[in-house]
Amino acid sequence: MKKIAIITARGGSKRIPRKNIKDFCGKPILAYSIEAAVSSGIFDEVMVSTEDKEIAQLAKQYGAKVPFYRSEKTAGDFATTNDVILEVLEEYEKRGEYFDLGCCIYPTAPFVTAAKLQSAVEQLLESDADTLIPVVPFSYPPQRAMIVKNERLIFEYPEYLDSRSQDLEPHYHDVGQFYVFRTESFKRNRKLMIGNILPMVIPELEVQDIDNQTDWEIAEMKYRIMMEKCEQ
Repeated sequence: MKKIAIITARGGSKRIPRKNIKDFCGKPILAYSIEAAVSSGIFDEVMVSTEDKEIAQLAKQYGAKVPFYRSEKTAGDFATTNDVILEVLEEYEKRGEYFDLGCCIYPTAPFVTAAKLQSAVEQLLESDADTLIPVVPFSYPPQRAMIVKNERLIFEYPEYLDSRSQDLEPHYHDVGQFYVFRTESFKRNRKLMIGNILPMVIPELEVQDIDNQTDWEIAEMKYRIMMEKCEQ
């Protein structure tokens, strides 16, 4: 069974310029994703999908391959992760290379480790699922959500107004770090988020969206705490 790690790292980040190669706790943030994939020892190919020459050079420096550049279509602001993965698989197939299992890793995912990737691949292969997605519980029950209507707060779900938080069913959301998938299922569905999906629950301390400078600083704090725990 051949496995590929696809790290998606375009150069056109808008909210944090050059986000994918910005320094994070001492090295480019992209390096963490590459090093986790390479050191896991489970992938036949670790590649970075990019349209950016500087990112490509950095990717190779840290041990990934860049066998081709992204097309103009998948380098644009409106391209989805699904579009990028499909393009990568098709480009490899044009070269006569086929993979049974893929792992898409985002370039701003310093909390991804080799151990997490190994566990995720193992869990998917031991199941009948098409895809494994790491998730984290919402920190506050969404059943107790409020919205503003006509300048007043109202409960979106008034039936849960008197429910205790501990009595409400946990809800989860995608952590936005990586996805493991069977390539045949993906090519058939052309989407990661449909089909038979296996969850992998990640601690909240190891999850952080990074969309602005405040997010970045919080992520660095969480990363340092995670590293301290690992060293204990």
